[in-house]
Amino acid sequence: MGHHTVDPSIIFEERRHFAEAPKRMVMPVAILGLLMLGVSVLLAFVSGDGLKMLGPHYLVAFCWWTSIAVGAMFFVIIQHLTKAGWSVVVRRVPEILACTVPTLALLSLPLVIPVLMHDGSVFKWADPDVVAGSELIQKKAGFLNPWFFLARVAGYFTIWFLISRFFFDRSRRQDETGDPEHTRAMQRRSPLAIVLFALTTTFFAFDFLMSIDPEWFSTMFGVYFFAGSVVAFFAFFALTLMGLQRRGILANAITTEHYHDVGKLNFAFVFFWGYIAFSQFMLIWYANIPEETLWFAHRTEKPWLAVAYVLIFGHMIIPFAGLLSRHVKRSRKAYAFWAIWLLVMHWIDLNWIVMPTFSHSGGSVFHVIDLSLFLGIGALVLATALKIGSQVALVPERDPLLGESLAFENM
Repeated sequence: MGHHTVDPSIIFEERRHFAEAPKRMVMPVAILGLLMLGVSVLLAFVSGDGLKMLGPHYLVAFCWWTSIAVGAMFFVIIQHLTKAGWSVVVRRVPEILACTVPTLALLSLPLVIPVLMHDGSVFKWADPDVVAGSELIQKKAGFLNPWFFLARVAGYFTIWFLISRFFFDRSRRQDETGDPEHTRAMQRRSPLAIVLFALTTTFFAFDFLMSIDPEWFSTMFGVYFFAGSVVAFFAFFALTLMGLQRRGILANAITTEHYHDVGKLNFAFVFFWGYIAFSQFMLIWYANIPEETLWFAHRTEKPWLAVAYVLIFGHMIIPFAGLLSRHVKRSRKAYAFWAIWLLVMHWIDLNWIVMPTFSHSGGSVFHVIDLSLFLGIGALVLATALKIGSQVALVPERDPLLGESLAFENM
């Protein structure tokens, strides 16, 4: 890597802000999101299952978009923890994405409120009759109960909000003052932030994904969700940067070198996801404990067995080979293809985690409601990001390491 610097003042020659059009899009995009959620409810009513399957499909879409914010937060914290210079010019985008957490907290309410009403349609441990019929769930009742669940969820989003706003506000204030103390403060707080991030992300995965099968458990599941989240984030990150540059924002400041490093991290976490997925499966298969193996048994029945093979090849083997070349990571068209591929695979992965619990065999793997919910939640998250992004420069324009980032070159 190159460590020389250039005059950071050249950033002021770049277009660094949204034009008026994206600013005016905030309200229409938010309205579109609400309309799509309304369409999802209508589709649920006219389907054969009524509203029964709305919750599980909603959970998939909600966790997909939450994973993007989770990955963005991880990226921001790690850059300050390692005192990285290369990433400064692209860091504002994940700072903004991480700040969509309050919107995601509101979007969690359709999943949380039914739990408080003892509705077990998604989280069956919330139904007293289900608990009464399972000795194993009864032993977990100290953890899996509605009000403690609410307290934990509130804790996750509160901690994520505080972390994301701390780094965003410090970075934004540095744009105004140029005081390097803001960078030092972010570096000092990053060790605590990464510990809190690790704990909250792990337990979020336990609560929202693992607990839909309350008799099953895996201590590796939090890491599995984290790995998939980071893979999806880097793919989403790269596509966002490409989109901004197509609009003329930071057209020269973000270079092939930055895409190359984002691609390398994306490639690394593709392998890491595969390693964690295999390790989790292998350890459970080897132990052969009934309450652990049942989860995989449901996901290796038709039609989910085909989806499992899609994940083995599509989420690990094929993109591993596809992103291996230096040329691919430095070609925006080639990287864009693999980024879209990985985002689709991440959605398939979450669908494979959630839906077999509610339809062990038979039926359709995917439903049109998946698309409407994905677009509805995504539009609300995007509107939030546009709102926040329209208030700041899309680059930390007075960061003391900006010169190093502008001059960055891969070896």
